[in-house]
Amino acid sequence: MSQALTPSHPRTRPISAGHLRAFEAVARHLNFRAAAEELSLTQSAVSRQIQSLEDEVGSALFLRHTRSVELTGAGTILLRAAGSALERIDAAVRQIRQSAGRRSVAITTWASFASMWLIPRLEAFQREHPDIDIRIDATDAAVDLATADVDMALRYAVPETIPAGAIRLFGEQLTPVASPWLLREHRIATLDDLAKVTLIEAGDAHRTRHLEYLTWQRWLDHYAPTPTGNARARSKARLSPQRWLYFNYASQIVQAALTGQGVALARMPLVAESLASGDLVEPLPSMRLDSPLVYWLVLAPRSKTRPEVKAFCDWLLREAERTRQAIGDLPDPDTVDHID
Repeated sequence: MSQALTPSHPRTRPISAGHLRAFEAVARHLNFRAAAEELSLTQSAVSRQIQSLEDEVGSALFLRHTRSVELTGAGTILLRAAGSALERIDAAVRQIRQSAGRRSVAITTWASFASMWLIPRLEAFQREHPDIDIRIDATDAAVDLATADVDMALRYAVPETIPAGAIRLFGEQLTPVASPWLLREHRIATLDDLAKVTLIEAGDAHRTRHLEYLTWQRWLDHYAPTPTGNARARSKARLSPQRWLYFNYASQIVQAALTGQGVALARMPLVAESLASGDLVEPLPSMRLDSPLVYWLVLAPRSKTRPEVKAFCDWLLREAERTRQAIGDLPDPDTVDHID
């Protein structure tokens, strides 16, 4: 049954914050016992805290059934505010503790870039700075650097969508790549030779603006243009490979190419090391395609002056310069920013 609270007059005094942690835990689990275990309290103690909070708010926050709990409308409103407030408080406390203890740098980026470019290089930074801890949050979700518990974001976007003050790391080109043993079996010297093999590409790129540059369709439109007809239909008609293989992540595309499953249209910055080592080969090196997408470093304003963040940025920019040299990227000076 629901618990009705009928205060005799509207309440105006701000609530005490002490019981919000219990409320957030119960709301997240929708279970008093699970919340109590998480908070290392007894179930009755959590129940009393929720009751006190409901008395202060002046409204029931949960509907208590025999074997379940659900949020009321008032509880839903409070959770939206309390959840984000507690996250901000926790982030502030972590920042305070970090400044008083070990030095650390927190980075947010997307999974493919973390696994293919950043992580393989991190050992070098750790050798130079063994006293700095690194935390990587690999997610495709946008992160607000003004509130999130991160010091910097590594992003992939066209210049017009990136915030002011972002630092250009490198641009990119798309190029066909394959394993050397696949090329020993299938000689690929011309565009028509691609019809003999499986082609690998990003499966969802056609649905996202700008990411169409990651597709064979765009590459074919550039290197084998036809005057009329639907672009995607033209591409499929003039190039009918043995089969198509689609993946959602760049790391999966490159892994499939490394294991000889087909020819991938790869992003040069992410495969430069594999090309240099010979694990991947460019069968058509004269047919690279420029992409409008750029790799960026964006710093959280509050983190710019911390010495450990400055040390990581200096190292990151040196690594980015090596990548630019490897792929022959010459950035527009107007797009390059500098750390204060």
